This record gives sequence, C-alpha cells and structure tokens, in this order.
Amino acid sequence: MLRRNLRHTTRNPLTVFNAVIMPIVLMFLMVYILGDAFDVGVSYADYATPGLIMTTICYGIGPTATAVNSDMTTGFINRLRVMHVSRAAVLNAHVITTMLRSLVAIVFVIGVALLMGFRPSASFAQWLGVIGVVVLTILAIGWLTVAFGLAAKTPESAGLAAVPLMLLPFLSSAFVPAGTMGPGAREFAQYQPFTSIIETLRGLLTGAPSAGSAVTAIAWCAGLTAIGYLWARVSFSKRG
Repeated sequence: MLRRNLRHTTRNPLTVFNAVIMPIVLMFLMVYILGDAFDVGVSYADYATPGLIMTTICYGIGPTATAVNSDMTTGFINRLRVMHVSRAAVLNAHVITTMLRSLVAIVFVIGVALLMGFRPSASFAQWLGVIGVVVLTILAIGWLTVAFGLAAKTPESAGLAAVPLMLLPFLSSAFVPAGTMGPGAREFAQYQPFTSIIETLRGLLTGAPSAGSAVTAIAWCAGLTAIGYLWARVSFSKRG
C-alpha cells in the first residue's frame, strides 16, 4: 500500500510542489516585504522559519484527505475485501506517505530559508529534537487528515475539510508573537496546539529550548494523534 501511494506521488509531483511553493512565497513576503515591520527581537528569518515548517506540513495535507476519500468512494476498498490484505494498511500507508512527502517539502523550505538569512544555532542533539517534534507533528496532523478524508462525502469536500488545519498557523505565534495580537485572538493563539509546537521548534533551532513548551507540544501531538487515529478507525470500519 505504501508503494502504491508513493507511485501516485511520483506521478503527480504537484502534491509536493504545492506544499513547497506556498511556504516559500510566504517566506519572501514575510521576510523581504513585511519582516521589518515586526519587532521580534531576533532576525525575522530566524523567527519565521519554525512557523513556515508548520505551514509546510499543513499545506501538504490536502492531497492526503482527497486520496483517502477517493479510496473509499471509488470502490478500491471493496476490492480489498476479497483479498488477504489488512484494510488498516490503507490508513497506515496514507499517514506514512504524508510524513515522507512533508519531510521532503520541509527540507526544501529550510534550504530556501538558509538562503534568505536563516541561521540556526542548534546543536546536533537539538537538531534531533527538531526532527522528533516535526515527525510527531506530522503524525498527529496526518491522522487527523485521514479522519477528515474518511468523514467527507466526496474527494472535493475532503480537500476542503483540511482547510481549517491550513489556517491555524496564521492564528498562532508563527509570524508574530501571540502577545502582540488583539483580545480574543491573543488568547486563542496562546493556547492552541500549533503555538506550543512552533515555540518548541523555535527554541530548539535557536539553541534555547524550553522544557515547558516541549512537554506541552508533545502532549498536544499525542492527544491529536490518538483522536485522529480512533476517529479514522471508527469511520473506516463504518464505511469499509
């Protein structure tokens, strides 16, 4: 199942391209056009890159939701019923494909960020921490996306179901400190899950990790993974 999904990705490279191009456009916009307007205390490229990593993950989930729904609505799962194949492998393969596709996109985005002035000061161990947090985040968002895809009625609506996750980075500390936002938006940004994940990545990349934000980020990732996994399995059992 994983090989099948990877073949679909290689035959449609736009799934990776779309996940890369929008964060890069945002990077140019935020660093070169709007960056001087924000007082974040450090180089804006250093500040924005963790948020752009999260944005890259979120912009890469649309094809996953659509592909999961297509498997359910085009009869592919019905063909598996007569074969000695674990139907759970369908869901696992989609999550792993999402993870691999997102990691490739993140490498491209970090490369562009380095060209635009991003200068991380993380140690080797802290880079390993960054990779671990990124993998946990993709796992959590991947399972939520699979659940969205299964809950949707059509592939088109499945793609739209992932839009709220794409918008959440903009309502976090990805591009401006949450404390500078207006009432209501400030509280939402401070306590939504993406902010703790972004702050953890920011701390690791700048060589000043925060144990508090790291624990919160890991807890959010574990909770969202559990919710997405259980929701996906229940929806899959009902529809499959």
